[in-house]
Amino acid sequence: MNSGVRGDTTNARYRGASLRRVLYAAVCAWWAASAWAADAGPASGAHAVSGAVHAAQKAPSGVAGASRPAASAAVAASVASVASGTASAAASGASAPVRPSPVLGVAPAPAVPVSAASSASAASAVSSASSAAPASAASAAAAPAMPVPLILPAHPILTPAQAAEETHRALAMRQTFARDVKRRLRVPFADQRAYAQRLQAALDAKNLGALAGEFVILVDRAATVQALFIYFRAMPDQPWQMIGASPVATGRPGEYDHFLTPLGVFEHTPSNMDFRAEGTMNENGIRGYGARDMRIYDFGWVDGERGWGKGGHSPMRFQMHATDPDRLEPLLGIRHSKGCVRIPASLNTFIDHYGIVDAEYQALVDAGKSLWVLHPSREVTPWAGRFIVVIDSQRKARPAWAPAPGREARAKMPKGGDTAD
Repeated sequence: MNSGVRGDTTNARYRGASLRRVLYAAVCAWWAASAWAADAGPASGAHAVSGAVHAAQKAPSGVAGASRPAASAAVAASVASVASGTASAAASGASAPVRPSPVLGVAPAPAVPVSAASSASAASAVSSASSAAPASAASAAAAPAMPVPLILPAHPILTPAQAAEETHRALAMRQTFARDVKRRLRVPFADQRAYAQRLQAALDAKNLGALAGEFVILVDRAATVQALFIYFRAMPDQPWQMIGASPVATGRPGEYDHFLTPLGVFEHTPSNMDFRAEGTMNENGIRGYGARDMRIYDFGWVDGERGWGKGGHSPMRFQMHATDPDRLEPLLGIRHSKGCVRIPASLNTFIDHYGIVDAEYQALVDAGKSLWVLHPSREVTPWAGRFIVVIDSQRKARPAWAPAPGREARAKMPKGGDTAD
């Protein structure tokens, strides 16, 4: 009996100690979060970065590994602890400030609140280690509860002469695009301006209307268009100017597990680490992610509109990637994916080599991180961006500059070709 009494007393003491430890851990967690918030200053190098990347920069130098799962899991783990706190802030409508530019002698832009974006949440960071999974309702194990708010990157305050010089240099990328990208669209100037206005409207809707000084990717998912555009402007008061355009394939509704490609503004961040294609065939003889070493641009878990049954929304993994170069790339120009954005292989290489949307990845490199997914031979543009914008122009008729694949390409459509991603 005495041993039983002693046991109860020991358990009571244990429960009291456990409670003290829990309270102590809570206080420590609050202190750590406060310390991180106080330390959240400008990013290293010439790139303004999001809070997720800032957290990754504070991680140990061994965060980058030799294989994608290890690398992405390490980076995701490093940001999840702080990013989880920002999700609740987004839920309460809290606004995020403009992150100041680290360029010496440049005045930062004023703080601009931003709304919650339609990109992946902090909860999806840890799941990015398995992001090789395609956009699929069945594969969506843990969907994000709340989106992470987008942050308006700061840009240098330029004089008119400096802005003109920056524009001239950035627009020289048009010649590089024309040389390197094999599948291009000749968009008339009137349509270039119309899509620039659509881009601005989409950015305005996310309180990113002052974005400037970096490249932005725009995708029109309209069934009659299916095109990707790259835009640039040096200052917020200037119009967006097109660098180049290519045909794509977005989500084709009408079959199980096929989503409409999600609309909105999505941030390309190491919170959802990219990876590279192995170039292997699936059961239908299709290289769903394209040839070996093609890069998969991962935007994490998003709320996708189901294209089957009674519709509705389900989590889907949103990616942009190449496709089978022999059997599916000729079909670009029509809706043909399960929700991702399929792009030409040469465009994939162009975006990869010049870091068109690698601002946040480059920020980690500038901070001394080694990311295996980035090739050492890259020539990163000074105007690397971080956003992809998806719109639906709802054009009724197909424009002449965005032709659909011909009968020959359609006749070679392989079995299961629209289930490759």
